Amino acid sequence: MDQRSLTLNPEFCLERQKRLGNILSQRDVDFALLVRPEHVQYFTGFRPPHVFQAAVALFPNGQTVLAVPRQISDQGVASEIVTFDAQWQCTLRQDQLSAALDVVWPHVLSRTDGQRMGIEASVNPALKVPWLETHPHVFDLEPDLWMLRRRKDVDELAMIQRAFDCTEAMYQRAREIISPGITELEVFNQLHAVAVNVAGEPLLAIGNDFQCNSPGGPPRPRPVQKGELYILDLGVSYRGYYSDSCRTLSVDHSPTDQQLRAWSAIVQVLDFVEGTVRPGVSACELYRQAREILDEVIPGTFFHHLGHGIGLFPHEAPHLNDYWDDDFQEGDVFTAEPGLYAPELHTGIRLEQAYVVTAEGIRRLTAAPLRL
Repeated sequence: MDQRSLTLNPEFCLERQKRLGNILSQRDVDFALLVRPEHVQYFTGFRPPHVFQAAVALFPNGQTVLAVPRQISDQGVASEIVTFDAQWQCTLRQDQLSAALDVVWPHVLSRTDGQRMGIEASVNPALKVPWLETHPHVFDLEPDLWMLRRRKDVDELAMIQRAFDCTEAMYQRAREIISPGITELEVFNQLHAVAVNVAGEPLLAIGNDFQCNSPGGPPRPRPVQKGELYILDLGVSYRGYYSDSCRTLSVDHSPTDQQLRAWSAIVQVLDFVEGTVRPGVSACELYRQAREILDEVIPGTFFHHLGHGIGLFPHEAPHLNDYWDDDFQEGDVFTAEPGLYAPELHTGIRLEQAYVVTAEGIRRLTAAPLRL
């Protein structure tokens, strides 16, 4: 396995900056001021360690000003890079955001009078930075940013695929070690080690569900038992980009007829997804149709979404869920995770595949076997 670290491609970063610049022009916004780590990374390639912060100002003409901690040498793609002290004598400052914005703001004023500013409203810097409280016109860019992030570029797909390389190795190891008597904590520890070895560096996330005989949850010091099913929902975050997939394993490698019947219905739903999804298809209608298939087997036990987009956040658009009205778009990366849960299944089965939407349909990103 090639363990060379991946980074976002500078050319694609510049192209993403250009796309945002076009949106700023269309919205008549003078500049965007972004502080979410995923947006700083998306546009500049700069991804500081999780205890550090950064900020970037982007302008309609394509210029960018990136503020990064002085202590970090790895810098991103920007017209101008300015630095601030994120630490004093090795102690992390809790006011890093204010420090970053303080060094960005003079460069903003040198380029524009800044009458209309675009921000991420969910992390409005005006809550922390006094000079933003009286800014005359503030525009929420987050809906535009979420839409921009839906269509994954080639460099993003490479990062996501590296995250999936980790999860594929984790499932291979799980099939080697899971048998009656092993504890959930031991499974977690071994899978974590495998993922780190494939990534070639520490990971901030490796998944959500490591409980046996349960729909999901964190690992426990509980030994797994004969006859149980083990749902493993794994999602690695590799340098900010997420994978997400799920497999269900029979602890004693002897699934019952009821378990196999439920498994077959879930595989049928995945086949339905692969034969149906293409640009323009309704994600919420796909969810409803999948639920009908599963309800024919064990009615009313499919209680969660059918899937979701992934990227710089574990759950992005499109949402395969009737709380949203999304359509699939070319470039979306999404998962489908149908499941059935009932006492006779000990406790349930969930299988999750991941795909990228192409002009003709979808391409699968996951390869680990689905068998129980």
